[in-house]
Amino acid sequence: MSDPLRVVAAGDEVVPAALIARAVGDELRGHPLELRELTSAGEDELTGALGTDTEVLITRTTPVTARVLASCPALRLVVVCRGGPPGVDLAAAGRRGVTVRRTPGSEAAATAEYTLGLMLSALRRIPRAHELLLAGDWTAAARHAREHGGLELEDLSVGVVGHGAVGGRVARVLCAFGARVMVYDPDARGEIHGLRVSRLDDLLAGSRVLTLHARPAPGAPVLIGARELALLPRGAVVVNTARGALLDEDALGDALESGRVAMAALDCHAREPLPPGARLRGLTDRVILTPHLGGTSRAVAEKAARAAAAEVGRLPRGRTPA
Repeated sequence: MSDPLRVVAAGDEVVPAALIARAVGDELRGHPLELRELTSAGEDELTGALGTDTEVLITRTTPVTARVLASCPALRLVVVCRGGPPGVDLAAAGRRGVTVRRTPGSEAAATAEYTLGLMLSALRRIPRAHELLLAGDWTAAARHAREHGGLELEDLSVGVVGHGAVGGRVARVLCAFGARVMVYDPDARGEIHGLRVSRLDDLLAGSRVLTLHARPAPGAPVLIGARELALLPRGAVVVNTARGALLDEDALGDALESGRVAMAALDCHAREPLPPGARLRGLTDRVILTPHLGGTSRAVAEKAARAAAAEVGRLPRGRTPA
């Protein structure tokens, strides 16, 4: 019998270690396997769990530093259960011959659906109607919806910034709603859903709704600041489920207070957790704020775990991860 493949599953609250371990067990059924589960590990805990003989590490948010990599000479593969930045010292991994893989796309559908939920909630003022109704004022809830929530996606101009895995899905669904979709993404290739716009300023000037799906480069200036918000039609709606660094929150607060922006729906923030004294917290009738939940769902966890397991499954079959 061949030696067992030694795997450490370092899960978190989004993709639990037990879920990863089960997916790996299913993928490698019939192959000798030694699995260790770890939750919310720091550098010391991760180093201890790996020992010197672990060949595969599956993680999501646990930092995999040069020290961690150096502690385990047998390590061949690190799989990160997310599509974003992997949290792995890629240079150190390369020097040690450790392959790093991610699970791109596992969060895309969930984030796109969440974006549409926030957008519809902002346009129709659904959360405020809910609050007023629970407070016992049926008439005020109906009046608020009539006066502030009359916009429909059909025939509405929506600007989509970023046409990747999430932005592309959002644009496609918006087209199905009958919205007039414009897309700004200098890196997008091939067919897009909606009208391709070559200048961000042109997209902003025509967008009654602006939804952000770009990924800022480290150290890049904010993409949407006071100047950009001033280009939007008065009474626009802004949605951000991508990165807090894309949007100047102080400038957004000014735009909300002046009426330039009628409503904002944000799932990600410049500082997370959102500080108790954050200005946007005080604009309760004009903002919808959620704690970075867009890419979090049971389905996301299962997809990520299965995708990670598939990467691990290549090793016992005699194929190294390319």
